[in-house]
Amino acid sequence: EGLTAGNTKGMAKQSRDVTILLTRPLAQSLRFAREVERALPGVPIILSPLMVPEYLTPPIPLQNFTAVILASSAAVEAARRISAAGSKLPSRAYCVGSRTATAAKIAGFDAVSANGDAAALLALIIADKPTGQLLFLRGYDSTGGIEENLISAEIETVSIICYRQLPQSLNLIATAHLHGIAPVILPVFSPRSALLLQAETARISARSPLWIAALSPAIAAVMDRKTIARLATADHPNSADMILAMQSLTAPDGPP
Repeated sequence: EGLTAGNTKGMAKQSRDVTILLTRPLAQSLRFAREVERALPGVPIILSPLMVPEYLTPPIPLQNFTAVILASSAAVEAARRISAAGSKLPSRAYCVGSRTATAAKIAGFDAVSANGDAAALLALIIADKPTGQLLFLRGYDSTGGIEENLISAEIETVSIICYRQLPQSLNLIATAHLHGIAPVILPVFSPRSALLLQAETARISARSPLWIAALSPAIAAVMDRKTIARLATADHPNSADMILAMQSLTAPDGPP
């Protein structure tokens, strides 16, 4: 009975009921959907990823790196694939959050979590004062200035692009709901996904009231307030606080 793209399992009523639309890559959307189902039981969930990961096979420099930096679950999967292809990676991994760290541990890394966002990851690494060079395995559209800030802090860092997120259009079920009259809750986890979402809702001429839950103030700042009905921002950049922000949107006196 697992959720799949376009699944609206749990819909009991029509028209005025709120719907949740998850647009992260499929693996992340499926995991987050399980948490949302527990926190907002009975609210229909639609999956329509706006990005799909494409993993690359870049050459890895032969330096003896002290640790690897993993700022997403996609980076963990890229690291796993690089190791499986025979390239040697350091065992220690600095990870952006607990979910990424858990995935890294499963992949065989000695992982430590910053329990936050890119800023928290930077703070963790700088406070740890690692010696030697760090290897930052990142996506093509990586944000947060991790490499630049570490180099500014005199921590040698080599950045390698090992995956990219290819944009996708909204699927037909998501489009149909966005053409309806009921509000649609849209959790947004990155500035790039915010921009992709806005481009897609404009392309399809979305008419539904858009209720946006942003993972951080930086993401909220990217959203065009003229096109959305409600906006809530998570207090901290984690899934638990994101769900609280989503719940606040459903209150009768929810955020404007």
